Amino acid sequence: MMKHLKIILFVTVLAFTIGLMGCRTAPLYNVEQSPVDVSAQATLKDVRKAIITAGASLGWKMKENEPGIITGTINLRKHMAQVTIPYSKTNYSILYKDSAELQYDGTSIHQNYNGWVQNLDRAIQAGLSVL
Repeated sequence: MMKHLKIILFVTVLAFTIGLMGCRTAPLYNVEQSPVDVSAQATLKDVRKAIITAGASLGWKMKENEPGIITGTINLRKHMAQVTIPYSKTNYSILYKDSAELQYDGTSIHQNYNGWVQNLDRAIQAGLSVL
């Protein structure tokens, strides 16, 4: 009887551990108020172009909804992520807007999403550094 309980406990713990490994979620990552460090000659249009170019270079579809706000959407396999990018000449943010198949629960999301946002942030910074 005791041996059977140990086996059941072992199988239960193993199943739980495997289940956790499959989740691969992490706390949602947003970029908030990242400084735009550009020369005095750079315009708001230059900042807009740098953001759109950075996103497009990584496969994001970038669309300006209104002046100062861009929506970026990326589709990879069955996954979709959408961010809102408010920007000015002094700062920008990359904020979660929507997703599909990324296990978003209000606070956590599939860890690949965070990597996509971090890559987008680095690409924007690189684009802004040449202004």
